[in-house]
Amino acid sequence: MTGPAEALERRIDDLRAAVRRAVTAGERARARTLRTELHRTEREWESALEALAPDSEPAGPAPAPAALLPLREQVHQALTMLGAPAAPKLIVQVHEAFSTGGLTSARLTSLRRDEERSFRSAPQMRPYYLCAALTADLLAPARGLLAVSTWPMSARVIGPLSPRVDFLTAAARLAEHVQRLADPGPAARRLLWRFAANIPGAGNVPGVAAGPDQTSAPAVAAAALAELELHRDTDERQRAEAARRARDRLDEAQQLFGTKFGVVGRNARAT
Repeated sequence: MTGPAEALERRIDDLRAAVRRAVTAGERARARTLRTELHRTEREWESALEALAPDSEPAGPAPAPAALLPLREQVHQALTMLGAPAAPKLIVQVHEAFSTGGLTSARLTSLRRDEERSFRSAPQMRPYYLCAALTADLLAPARGLLAVSTWPMSARVIGPLSPRVDFLTAAARLAEHVQRLADPGPAARRLLWRFAANIPGAGNVPGVAAGPDQTSAPAVAAAALAELELHRDTDERQRAEAARRARDRLDEAQQLFGTKFGVVGRNARAT
């Protein structure tokens, strides 16, 4: 019986419309209250969907099917798993490895622009935004990299060592996630194998035709964390300095979406 789920879907639609009206009317306190109720109702909807699953499926908590989640939530899940800014291609690969439902790079093309428009029209009305990673030198959007607004500023700026640090961070987190799965599946094993190929000591020996099934998740995690120790301190110092400049010079929207051509706009904070 799908009655409860359908009733919750109608309630979600009503709440979203009410939030939009409150935002348009400038009633921020009411909008926040409505959003809290909206999130609670969405969680109830997800629980109702899980209750519809066949009894033969393994017991235990499971997220709502990714195909039923909005695009931005699918991307948020992938970025949260990676724990670092990422390009659309990697986001899609992570989604394919650990979730269900279609997600393509083409669907992510305009996502950041949509998020910026939403933020500028009604700032901080969402629990998170999918924003840009910022270059440490110009505080401009790093081409093709998405981040999450709730991350610390220092995690959203990209310094000279940050691409390698973020790669190793993502590798370690994915390897640890794979270890927790009883059957990761071929897509997850292939993704881990591709990471391992670029980490010395991760188990993929140059010149040896080791495949995804021979890649050890614990070995990948250990090798990634070992190399991470070599770069972490320097990278953190560089990112912390860039984050300080961003907080001092940029307004709220620019801290999430960057400046144009590396020039601090008129509305930026005075230094």
